[in-house]
Amino acid sequence: MSSDGPPAVVRRGTNLDRVGGFNDTVVLDAIRRAEQRLSRVEIAAATGLSGQAISNITRRLLDAGLVREAGRQKGAGLGKPRTLLELEPTGQYAVGVHLDPAVVTTVVLDLTGQVVVRDRAETPASDDPDVLIAGIAATVERVIAEAGAPRERVVGVGIAAPGPIDVERGVVVDPPNLAAWHLVPLRDALRARTGLPVLLDKDVTAAASAEKWAGGPNGRGSFVFFYLGTGVGAGLVIGDEVVRGSSSNVGEIGHVIVDPDGPVCYCGRRGCVGETSQPRYLVQQAVQAGVLAKGIDLDDRHAVDLGFAELCDQAAAGPGVARELVVSLVERIVKVVEDIANLLDLERVVFGGPHWDQLAPFFDDAVRAALVERFLVRSVHPLAVTGTALGADVGAVGAASLVLDHTFSPNPSVLLLGPAESAPPAVVGSTER
Repeated sequence: MSSDGPPAVVRRGTNLDRVGGFNDTVVLDAIRRAEQRLSRVEIAAATGLSGQAISNITRRLLDAGLVREAGRQKGAGLGKPRTLLELEPTGQYAVGVHLDPAVVTTVVLDLTGQVVVRDRAETPASDDPDVLIAGIAATVERVIAEAGAPRERVVGVGIAAPGPIDVERGVVVDPPNLAAWHLVPLRDALRARTGLPVLLDKDVTAAASAEKWAGGPNGRGSFVFFYLGTGVGAGLVIGDEVVRGSSSNVGEIGHVIVDPDGPVCYCGRRGCVGETSQPRYLVQQAVQAGVLAKGIDLDDRHAVDLGFAELCDQAAAGPGVARELVVSLVERIVKVVEDIANLLDLERVVFGGPHWDQLAPFFDDAVRAALVERFLVRSVHPLAVTGTALGADVGAVGAASLVLDHTFSPNPSVLLLGPAESAPPAVVGSTER
C-alpha cells in the first residue's frame, strides 16, 4: 500500500509582542514534524521567526527538557558546523485510553509519540460505568509506574470513547454498543480518580489524530481514517487539521444506507452500514448459513468476537460462503469510503481499528484499485489507500496523541487574548477543556 504523502505543513510564528507561548509551540511543532534534525537557522527559516527569537525559544525548550542537542550539521559552505536539535523523548509523557465495547486499550506515549507501555483487557460484560471507570483508573496508574515516567512529566490522560459525546461537559451520551452508558461524566470521574488532567474525544477523532501525530506520511494533508471496530466511523483530517464538527461528533457515518433490503437498524431504517458492518450481524449471517456452529450468544460481545475471528479465518482459507459474506462486507464499506473521498476531495484513505488486521487481507489490490478508479478527480491528483501503521492500538495512541497535540501544537487562538489575559505556558498547558 502506498504511503507517499505531501510534505508536512509547518506553521508560521509571529514576531509581535506577548506571544511567547504560541511561538514556543510553533518551534516545538516544527522540530516534531521535521523529517530530519534541524538547526536553529533552519527552524528560523521554517517558522518565519527571527534568529534572536529562535535562540531564546530553543534555550527555554532545552532548559525545560523538551528538546536536546543532537550532533552537528556539516557540509560545504556552511561555515561553523551548526548544532542540530530534536525532541527529548522523556521530556513529557501522555496516557491514552481507548474504550471499545469489546476491549479497553491503554498506552503511555513519550514526547515523540512512541509507545512506551501498552495494556489490553476485555471490556467487562456488564457495561457498568462505575466498574469500568475504576478499572481504567487503576490501569492508568499501573502503566505510568511501568513506564517509569515521573508523574510531574505526565501531562494528562486522553480517553477515546464511542460517540456520541458531549466534549464540553466531558460526557459519554448514549453509545449504541454500551447499553448501560447514558450521560456518563467520564472525563470528570477519571480526573477525580487519577488527579490528572483528562481530555475526552471520540474514538474516530482520536484515531485520526494518531495518524496525524505518529503516522508519518500517512498523517499528512487531507485524509479519512475509516474505523473498523464494534461499530464503524470516519475520522477526518483536512489540510493537516483534525476536523471535529460543531459539537465534536464528526464521523457518524453508521447510518449511510448501503443495502435498502438489509436488516432494520435501531434508527428504524434498513441497511445502514453501521448495522451491516457489526461483527454481531456477520456472525448471525454465518450461523444462519451454516458457516458457524449454532449456539453462539449474539448478546455476548466476546463470543461474537471469537465467532467473527473464526469467520474471517474461514474466509481467508479460500472460496466459499464465508468468503462471500466477508467480501460483501468489504463492498459495503468501500461504497461509503468512495463517497467520503469524492465529497471531500481527499488525498488518502487510511483503514484501521480493532478489526482491521482481520479484514485487511480482503482489501486486496483489486479492491484498492477499484476504489481509486471511482475517485472522480484522479486525473488531477491520486488517491492513496493504505492501512494504519499504528496497529490495533491506534485508538489509544490517538487518545494520548490528542493530549500531546492539545498541549504542544500551535493554537492561534492565544493571539486573541485581551491585554489583561495571558496565554498558558506552552510547555505545561492544561489538557482540560
